[in-house]
Amino acid sequence: MEAQSVQSLLEASGIAAVVVSAEMMPNLPEEVRVAREHVTEAKRIIAAALEAGPAGAVEAERQTE
Repeated sequence: MEAQSVQSLLEASGIAAVVVSAEMMPNLPEEVRVAREHVTEAKRIIAAALEAGPAGAVEAERQTE
């Protein structure tokens, strides 16, 4: 579920992202992958979202309404 949230965050920021999981072993963690040229920006976006916390998510939602 967390991987899908990260995917949504990145795609809302204009970065295509794919969630990859091991279907044969569902206990393994999922990964969010982006194109190599977007890795630095994706990391920046994720770090900013973590820093803003839940209050930042609420504010971002208000700005898109």
